[in-house]
Amino acid sequence: MATEKATTANFKELVLDSAIPVLVDFWAEWCGPCRAIAPVLEELSGEYVGRLKIVKLNTDEDPSIAVKYGVSSIPTMNLFLGGEVVKTIVGAKPKPTLIRDLEEFIK
Repeated sequence: MATEKATTANFKELVLDSAIPVLVDFWAEWCGPCRAIAPVLEELSGEYVGRLKIVKLNTDEDPSIAVKYGVSSIPTMNLFLGGEVVKTIVGAKPKPTLIRDLEEFIK
């Protein structure tokens, strides 16, 4: 399973209405750290199928959602559970650090 693309049109369905935790990666094409963390997020999306959904939201294409959730720097990753942000991770992190940050929410 690969990461999915979130947009204003599908954000509610993909993220807010999800039965499992959703990590939303707020990113942009020009952002080096965003590109650096992308392969790690792809790996995690495959390793946690059914327990964690990872979606990417391009802040240049859909800035309104980033503004709504107070995203002021990228990459920022918000973890949503039950339609609410339960954790925010700012900056590109190594895979083991991301797993540690997410493990309490991934059953």
